[in-house]
Amino acid sequence: MSRETSAAAAGPAGGPDPARRSRRRTGSLLGRLRGPDTVDALPNRYRLQVRTGLLDETLKLATYSAVTHLIIALAVTYFFWGSASHTYLLGLLAVVAALITATTYTTWLYWRAYAGTASERSVRWGCRISAGLAFALGLAWATMPVVLFTPCSSEERLLVVAIVAGLISDAYVVGPLLSVSYLFAVPVIVGSFVGLARSGEPIALSIGFLLTVYAVFVVTSVRRMSRLSCQRILDRVRVEDQSETIGLLLNAFEANASDWLWETDETGQFQHVSTRMADVLARPVETLQHARFQALLAGRGKAPIEADQSADLLERLRGGTPFHQLLIAVDTPAGRRWLRLSGKPFLDQGGRFAGFRGVGSDMTEARRTEAHIAFLATRDPMTGLSNRVMFHAVASEACAAAVAQGPAPVVSLLYLDLDGFKTVNDSIGHAAGDALLGQVGDRLRALLPADAQAFRLGGDEFAILQRGRDAAAAQALAEAIIGALREPYLIDGVRAEIGVSIGIACAPADATDPEDLLRKADLALYSAKEAGKGRWRDFDSGLEVRVQRRRELDEAMRHALADGEMTLHYQPLVSLQDGHVVGCEALLRWTRPGLGPVSPAELIPIAEGTGFVVTIGRWALRRACTEALTWPASLRVAVNISSVHFRRPDFFADVAAVLAETGLAANRLEIEITESIFLANTPHVLDNLRSLRALGVRIALDDFGTGYSSLSYLTQFPVDKIKIDRAFVRDLSSRPECLTVIAAIMVIARDLGIDVTVEGVETEQQAELLRLRRCDSAQGFLYSPARPPGEIPGLIERIRIACAPRTAAPAEQTVRAVA
Repeated sequence: MSRETSAAAAGPAGGPDPARRSRRRTGSLLGRLRGPDTVDALPNRYRLQVRTGLLDETLKLATYSAVTHLIIALAVTYFFWGSASHTYLLGLLAVVAALITATTYTTWLYWRAYAGTASERSVRWGCRISAGLAFALGLAWATMPVVLFTPCSSEERLLVVAIVAGLISDAYVVGPLLSVSYLFAVPVIVGSFVGLARSGEPIALSIGFLLTVYAVFVVTSVRRMSRLSCQRILDRVRVEDQSETIGLLLNAFEANASDWLWETDETGQFQHVSTRMADVLARPVETLQHARFQALLAGRGKAPIEADQSADLLERLRGGTPFHQLLIAVDTPAGRRWLRLSGKPFLDQGGRFAGFRGVGSDMTEARRTEAHIAFLATRDPMTGLSNRVMFHAVASEACAAAVAQGPAPVVSLLYLDLDGFKTVNDSIGHAAGDALLGQVGDRLRALLPADAQAFRLGGDEFAILQRGRDAAAAQALAEAIIGALREPYLIDGVRAEIGVSIGIACAPADATDPEDLLRKADLALYSAKEAGKGRWRDFDSGLEVRVQRRRELDEAMRHALADGEMTLHYQPLVSLQDGHVVGCEALLRWTRPGLGPVSPAELIPIAEGTGFVVTIGRWALRRACTEALTWPASLRVAVNISSVHFRRPDFFADVAAVLAETGLAANRLEIEITESIFLANTPHVLDNLRSLRALGVRIALDDFGTGYSSLSYLTQFPVDKIKIDRAFVRDLSSRPECLTVIAAIMVIARDLGIDVTVEGVETEQQAELLRLRRCDSAQGFLYSPARPPGEIPGLIERIRIACAPRTAAPAEQTVRAVA
């Protein structure tokens, strides 16, 4: 068989389908049957059964044929006793009688020994014996026309011809076995021709011609009848084989598969109930055998069951229409079961509706699994709270209901972000962080009123939807959450503390769809974090104005830098000992045409958030170095650099390229950084700092004293200068402790060899106090605000002249005091 035929004969699961293969083999082989015995072309699996069938059909008529031959032999002896040799007639009768006796005996012996248990050997034996006896009988009868035709009278010759014709027609009796038919008929035909030839009379020629036609007709007919018998028996064998296969498959299906077969009559009463079906329905087979299909759905109550298609099923059963994969819920003594049913009506022999046949399967476990999967799909495994997918579904429904009810804030969204969670996660491990999130979920569940639902949106972000309450209720819930979540946590014996910031937005007052509601709650959350964290904020329209302003400035600053709207102004740094300008700090200025100046305090955070600060920093560095070339060679230029630059591995190369391009000496460039640069202590930060100092560039630590651990940075990172924040200078005269802090910083700085600059000096009194503490330099409005680059040369000289008298007098007083 070809590969294509094998593939076509494969069943649905890739295995062989016995019924289909048998049909194809049978049809193909019958078309190829040629020769005297068509059975030889059959495959082994059918050859024995077909030969047995052919032999059985032949032997079934053997007894009747034997009696017939015996009667004919007696008739020949009687009719020709007076004209033929008595010896021949008695001999013919004896031979025929002996062959008939042998045939009857062997037939009886075969039926007795092999009936129903025939083997290849027994069938071969039976066919050979039958063929031998038929040939012997044919030879015996072939002698009759040879011996009797010539000496007989005309009337007796007519009798011989009639007997010969009848004997030849006996080939039809043994026709199923073609070889047996030929072995019997051919000798008789040959003997007839010999008898006619011996007579030598003209009439013999005519009789011979007719005998030839008759013999050809008989041989052809017998051949066709044999083939038809073979095909009929083969069809019967195939049907029996298919029936057996189908029966085995059905039995195996009902015994092992999760599905089962069912059948009802025209009234809906079950006609076939399998054990599997009875087990699923938790009822005895006998009970179901007399039950009606509709009775399965009785007793469930009136309430509809989600996903149940029982109504559709009943409608189709009443209408007699087929159905496929309908899911129904059935209450059984063992509980509710979910069944998936398919069925189609069938008709009786009269074409009338006779009932339904179909397949059923138990979907209870599958439904439970689907429900569990659906639960997991809508639940956060870490906290057990609903997840983001569920949030959008619930929020959409809540917003739609809020819009339908009116303008009052009937749905409040609390957007939570944990404060300090990253620190806990990084310090005691991610597993502890996961456990912490689980405890947060537990505390939220304990706080929620009946009309609120909590969700984990991802990371350390949570959301709470509260329905049917006003804004005051949401604010009270936010206060309770803040208080509960900042209580210490104990995780594997380790104490952890976090906080939470909350943004609140309401629907439909603030938004009418979940995306917009979440966005506005996020704006309120951002406002709460800006205000110092650990608090809540309501959304207000001003927050959107700020966001719009940030977007506008983000887009405008890119064009402004390219169009030359941004410039650098410089504020001088003055030596407190001699009043000379020792350098200038470059400060970014942006004046929008027709809109006025934009504060750097507003501009820089936006640029840092978008990453555009890198482009601005490169531009400012190049511009400052270029403009510093016009100053005296002793003056340095200080450029503020964002922490974003230092986290880039190529920042040192950028600075080196700018110095090489502009020609500014490296020791005249001072890079100002803030403590935020050390909070994200990536490997590139320290590498850039060390490479810049090795190049000769000075590093200044800005806003010193306002961070979390400023003193530790002085020992961990290489800096050349610290700049004391203006917060200490502002209250210098009214708060003596500020002066004490400055004095302490000076002691540390001298021991470490670090210069000190004080920012925000605005009065002569502040400058005098700092001078007495031997601070190195100062900057502030006392000397000058930041000025355009063109004014710097003249400004340097004016400051030197203005500061000279103020620095000389204290020096003289110091000399007198020493004397």
